[in-house]
Amino acid sequence: MKFNPSLEQAICVLVLLATQKPGVPLSSDRASDILGVSRSYFRKITRKLVLQGIIRSAPGNNGGLSLGRAAEDITLLNILEAMEGELALYEDGGLMRNIFQDGTYVERGVELLNNVFAGADALLKQYFASFTLASMMEEAMGDDHSTLNWNTTTLREWLNTTRLRMS
Repeated sequence: MKFNPSLEQAICVLVLLATQKPGVPLSSDRASDILGVSRSYFRKITRKLVLQGIIRSAPGNNGGLSLGRAAEDITLLNILEAMEGELALYEDGGLMRNIFQDGTYVERGVELLNNVFAGADALLKQYFASFTLASMMEEAMGDDHSTLNWNTTTLREWLNTTRLRMS
C-alpha cells in the first residue's frame, strides 16, 4: 500500500497553516509557491481539506487559508481520509464466489477474509488517529511555538531574526 503524494503535500499545507500568524489567512498562491506545486494542483489538495472542515478558505484580497479547527483536533487519520477516502485495505470483489460457485466453504472463507482485513483497517485507523497535527509539530519543533506571516516573510528571514533575538 502506498498513499498518493498529495498526502504529504496536505500535511505540508497544514504545517504552514499551523505556523501561520494567528488571524492572518495564508494566501493560496503564496502557499503553492512555497510548496513548489502548481496552483491548480494546490487547489485540488486544499479543496479536499476544506470539504472535511480541516481548513477554511476565504475569498478576496484579505482572504486565504486557515486551519478549520485546532491543531489538537486534527489527526493524521483525518488528513489521510480527506486525501485518500475511507481507509480500506481490501475490497471484496466477489471473485471467491465466482471461483467456488457457492461451494460449502465459500461464505466462511469470504467472511474470514473480510474480517481479517477489517481488523487491519481498525488497527491502522487507531494508529493514525493517535497522532494529531499538534503532537507531531510538538515532537518536531519542541517548545518553539513561534509563528510567522508566510505571506510576507520567508523562512530564511524568520530564522535569521530568531537567531538574532536568541543571541
